[in-house]
Amino acid sequence: MEFSKLIDKRRSANNFVEGIKITEEDIRPILEDVKLAPSAFNLQHANYIVVLDEDMKERMREVAFGQYKVHSAAGVILVLGDKEAYKNTAELHQGMVDLGIITTRELNELVAENTNFYEERGEAFKRDEAIRNASLSAMYFMLAAKNRGWDTCPMIGFDQQQMRALFNIPETYEIALMITIGKEKESSRRLRGYRKSVEEFATYY
Repeated sequence: MEFSKLIDKRRSANNFVEGIKITEEDIRPILEDVKLAPSAFNLQHANYIVVLDEDMKERMREVAFGQYKVHSAAGVILVLGDKEAYKNTAELHQGMVDLGIITTRELNELVAENTNFYEERGEAFKRDEAIRNASLSAMYFMLAAKNRGWDTCPMIGFDQQQMRALFNIPETYEIALMITIGKEKESSRRLRGYRKSVEEFATYY
């Protein structure tokens, strides 16, 4: 889809057509697009839990305070951010050493720089970075999904600790948000809310 049309057509779907199925084969190309999302130092903080099973989806609905769109959606995705993504620096960049793009010494320097950058700034910064980078990835997911004919809705209306327990998510990961995906029930769509003019949100210097 042409990009300006894509961002116009993407809406947060508050209701989905029931009975629509989505498969791993449908999700895979969306995630292939998501691989190209930006991340600090190319650390790729985002991780995805994709839920297609109806029973598990209903358990997520309970944790999401019974919201109907979790039930009617074809699938539900949790987007996680890794607070310790910097510890993967060597693994993520070893290929550049193998290709002769950087030396082993340069890789070791990069590992040290990333480690110092995150550890010197503390736990609050690691958490912010995890959520920030996972959110960038999640926006890519929603645009990629719309480009392939699927509608989505980003959500934070759920109990974080219960959701964490449901999937045994380690404390080293933050749940940035949840995304429901399916085919929007357009008959129940509301008019798009007021959007600020550029002059209201942009300042030039």
